[in-house]
Amino acid sequence: MASNTQTFKVKGMHCSSCANIIGRTLSKVPGVQQAQGFYASEEAVVSFDNTVVDTEQLNQRLKPLGYSLVDEHASHQAHGDGSSHASDSMHDHLAMTDEQELERDKTELDFLLPLAVVVFLGMLWETLASQVSLIPALPLPEMVWMFLQFILATLTLFVFGRHFLQALWSFVRLGKANMDTLVGLGTSVAYLYSTLIFFFSESMTRFGLPAVSYFDVTIIVIAFVKLGKYLEARSKRKTSAALVSLMKLQAKTALVKKGKEFVEMEIEQLLVGDVVQVKPGGAIPVDGVIIEGEAMIDEAMITGESLPVSKKSGDGVIAGTLNTDGALLIQVKQVGEQTVLAQVIDLVKKAQNSKAPIERLADQISAIFVPVVLLIAIAALVFWMLAPSTLLAQSNQLAFGLTALISVLVIACPCALGLATPTAMIVGVGQAALKGILVKNAESLEKLHAVTAVVFDKTGTLTTGKPTLKRILSLSKKSETELLSLAASLEAHSEHPIAQAINQAAAQANVALAKVTQFKNLAGQGVRGVIAKKTHYLLSFEAATKRYQGFDIDLSTFHSGESLLCIADEKAVLGVISVADQLKDTSESAVTMLKNLGLHLVMLSGDRQETATHFAQILGIDEVIAQVQPAAKLEKIRQLQQSGHVVAMVGDGVNDAPALAAADVGIAMSTGTQVAMSTAAITLLKGDLRKVASAIKISRSVMQTVRQNLFWAFAYNTLGIPLAAGVFYPLFGWLLNPAFAGMAMAFSSVSVVLNSLRLQFKMKRNAICTSLFRT
Repeated sequence: MASNTQTFKVKGMHCSSCANIIGRTLSKVPGVQQAQGFYASEEAVVSFDNTVVDTEQLNQRLKPLGYSLVDEHASHQAHGDGSSHASDSMHDHLAMTDEQELERDKTELDFLLPLAVVVFLGMLWETLASQVSLIPALPLPEMVWMFLQFILATLTLFVFGRHFLQALWSFVRLGKANMDTLVGLGTSVAYLYSTLIFFFSESMTRFGLPAVSYFDVTIIVIAFVKLGKYLEARSKRKTSAALVSLMKLQAKTALVKKGKEFVEMEIEQLLVGDVVQVKPGGAIPVDGVIIEGEAMIDEAMITGESLPVSKKSGDGVIAGTLNTDGALLIQVKQVGEQTVLAQVIDLVKKAQNSKAPIERLADQISAIFVPVVLLIAIAALVFWMLAPSTLLAQSNQLAFGLTALISVLVIACPCALGLATPTAMIVGVGQAALKGILVKNAESLEKLHAVTAVVFDKTGTLTTGKPTLKRILSLSKKSETELLSLAASLEAHSEHPIAQAINQAAAQANVALAKVTQFKNLAGQGVRGVIAKKTHYLLSFEAATKRYQGFDIDLSTFHSGESLLCIADEKAVLGVISVADQLKDTSESAVTMLKNLGLHLVMLSGDRQETATHFAQILGIDEVIAQVQPAAKLEKIRQLQQSGHVVAMVGDGVNDAPALAAADVGIAMSTGTQVAMSTAAITLLKGDLRKVASAIKISRSVMQTVRQNLFWAFAYNTLGIPLAAGVFYPLFGWLLNPAFAGMAMAFSSVSVVLNSLRLQFKMKRNAICTSLFRT
């Protein structure tokens, strides 16, 4: 058996139900061993025997359902040898197509939403005017109003609502139902009945059917459901940007040693054992081992440590990290998918796919609700057509049955159900944005209310990520000011993070700088220069201990989170400067707020254990795990989830991306990397950690409102469907007229919207009270 596992992009995937349908459908194709759809990335992973079935045959099974597989591998072959250029071109093509679809949906909503609001107000006016004598009728002839609604409903259903009609047709042909099926069923029935009433009113009246139009129902339902889908699609498109940002970190070319020369080659052409050259300030293109040279390597993207690390011959280096100084020759050890950066990309992708979005309650019940509603409607029709004369006159049986059929289908139309979650979420997302909390999708806001553990990255999240000068210790007759002047003079033109900390401290203290001659960068050790005809050095503590015999100081006088630099001349060390990262101003209060919410707090850092523990003890964080690579961060998230925690991960770096994607809710700092913000579902503006607690509180309020909204939405259906079917007619003579079915559906929508607006008022009131309390 020729087994082949392939990942396909899927066009037409709109919800988690779609992903399940795609997986089940493909699994039943002969020759397919396993198939699974992933809504988060709009992909399907299929294991199949390519001697039995091919991509075209798989597509033949999916196309009737409205889906299609995009074979990127075949597209690469069409471009030639499947190079990275072909891959980039294919990705750009797919991204462009998605963007075009999103723009098309926005254009449709620009027309649909104002139309739906006008029609909705007209429907309410008509309903109230028919019940309250003091309210005048619409200032428009009835036939003109109905004709306008017919034109607009026709356009809405067959142009803007074509996807729902396709879902209804798929249900008729294949029995596959989701929420789109229910929308298509309700709007189609409302439209068809209204059309018959509009064109054949006299004939319909003979059957005793009420001359009531439901064109407005068709327009309103499609408009608001499409709004919810657009908001979801827009947020989901942004999540794919994480992978694009990570891919941009991968070098395209490298300088490879060929004989006595260095030749520029594409990364894909490199082999294990090749030797590449990396110049000062350049990005390291491969995973390998230094065979010549020394340098300070900025590995923040992988380890999260803010300070560059000294690397020399024999040390390993990672693709995508930055060589801040020194020329290096590196022997290639890992290529392609084996590099650390490629594995980070793969971890992000798998994490996104493995966490299937929470299925909305409407989607969960739709597979049962649709056929149940149909059965109830048909059963009501059949029952009343066959009702005994003692219960109903024979001349009224058909009219009674059709009235029950239409009423059941109209009142079951999920307008309020479709509004229940989006309206509350829109209010919550809007209020969060006003507080500087950007929420990408409703799913993350929904999950956030159930979070029980918050995991923090350290550098750039809890700390500033920018080292500052903490202390100067003189070991000679020179004063602290003189030592600072020497250090700042040597580092005057350096862009190194430590140099910037020293230069900033000198500027703030108004320290005069001396002229430096014969300056030289000592790769991996520090710098050297001549000041006032005397050679001076600024070295790392490790380099100083090797250079100066007998040099030793009591390290206990320095905090474990500090890095030490030594100012020296040719004979001895003159003084020691300590440089360290520092906590953000908001970190301590943010941790206190989260602990008051009863949450378990974890620090997860790639930095040294001593440094991480130092900061965790100051903050009072429950658990500390340090010196972890991206894969280990992800694994810790998994462990917390397996132990029963709902996890929020807060981070800012590339190295946090897999953990952010794997967490139930990823939260990024706007002061961090684009990769982190793209991967995370929530972004905190200005890097204010106190917004984490605010976001959780907003989520809890939103979810309380969503539950209330769903209750009202289902209450109308639960009470209305039996009434519409005529269940209470034999006992009390109650039968729901289709006009009142439409009105009940409208009122259910109004109650949902008003309840969501009440949430907005509540949040604003709480914000005012909090502001007054702080004042």
